[in-house]
Amino acid sequence: MWVALGIAAWALGWALNVWLAGRARSRATALAVPVIFGLTIVFVWEAAVRGFGISPVLLPAPSAIAVKMAASGGLIWEDFVQTVIKGALSGYVIGCAAAFATAIVVDRFDFLRRGLLPVGNFVAALPIIGIAPILVMWFGFDWQSKAAVVVVMVFFPMLVNTVEGLRDTSSMQRDLMRTYAAGYWTTLLKLRLPAAMPFIFNGLKLATTLALIGAIVAEFFGSPIRGMGFRISTSVGLLALDLVWAEIVVAAIAGSAFYGGVALLERAVTFWHPSQRGHG
Repeated sequence: MWVALGIAAWALGWALNVWLAGRARSRATALAVPVIFGLTIVFVWEAAVRGFGISPVLLPAPSAIAVKMAASGGLIWEDFVQTVIKGALSGYVIGCAAAFATAIVVDRFDFLRRGLLPVGNFVAALPIIGIAPILVMWFGFDWQSKAAVVVVMVFFPMLVNTVEGLRDTSSMQRDLMRTYAAGYWTTLLKLRLPAAMPFIFNGLKLATTLALIGAIVAEFFGSPIRGMGFRISTSVGLLALDLVWAEIVVAAIAGSAFYGGVALLERAVTFWHPSQRGHG
């Protein structure tokens, strides 16, 4: 019965999304399509686990994960604050602010751009599992070392995007500013920074996912007895897969909300850009 219900739910969800795709695009339809698709996936997951009798050790049902989230709300909130607020968010703010300030200096002195950006590409290619243990040894086992990992992960992607954005003006635009006797800082504030905003927000959005991944993975290499990465690693050892999935769901919701908040801010700031035309 559960297998049949799963197939019926998938067919219904598919039909609804096809019907919505054929209607005029609006904010409501743009929101409805991913919501219906997500609910369909959850119901099919539930039906598959129940219909095929899959062991909860291998894959718990969404209903079991929801029950565990409700029962462990206090524990999950404590882990959320430790990992997302203290580790990921603080590292994100420090790393992105430092990268932006460095980009302004790099843009002012061309030799820094030629020397620093290749180093940035090298550091960005370093695996997090190699960086995290070193930074944990340097900064201790609490959230400060996780924030340091996040700073390293977000700094260079943000730096590269900002530097490229600052260079994204035509010679005609710069010549026009010179005809108005505009100096470097006036040109930067009135022309180049506004033109760079799409690049800057691209770096900020990329950094949201890197920040959360960095903070969680860094906790695998040393953490106090709290944190999402710590809880995932210890719960796997205890075969408490429902708690592992509960932490994963919270991390996914937090990451999506973080990214969505930056995307909404981007839409408000860069409403004039062609990429924002046709949104709602």
